[in-house]
Amino acid sequence: MTSDLLRQFQWVGGHADLWPVFRDGDTFREVIKALVEPFRAAGVTAVCGIESRGFLLGGAAATELGVGFVAVRKGTGMFPGEKLSRETAPDYRGFRHTLRIQRASLAPGDRLLLVDDWIETGSQALAVKELLQEAGAELAGCAVVVDQLRADVRPAIGRLHALVDKEELPED
Repeated sequence: MTSDLLRQFQWVGGHADLWPVFRDGDTFREVIKALVEPFRAAGVTAVCGIESRGFLLGGAAATELGVGFVAVRKGTGMFPGEKLSRETAPDYRGFRHTLRIQRASLAPGDRLLLVDDWIETGSQALAVKELLQEAGAELAGCAVVVDQLRADVRPAIGRLHALVDKEELPED
């Protein structure tokens, strides 16, 4: 599976492009299975994903696990009902984001798996973890396609599963 994923990956103008993974049905299916495999017996009650690639990966992962999906929106777009929100620490570009979850989508005791394409600073994952805790839920772990997380942040995130490390990616 890793070789198929790496074959689909490309750099475009210095930016990582994982979109071809979504276009190849076989690779996409294998990526989803590999992301959720370590969490099948973790008591996950829902999967959450951060806008936008996290919506695609997270929705597919939720389907694979047979659980629901909880959207984590960025910014101020339409999102009805009461929301919980957190501002992230600066990301790899120095930007802060406001992340929001619909309060009604979480229940005390929920165990959520956060699925995303890439983790670098961990700022978004930590903000999601705080949002879940505020609602009485917990983060069962994070599953990402590419891991670039610094070692000093890793303990705060908790259980992290990645399909490839950034150093395994082809050169830009």
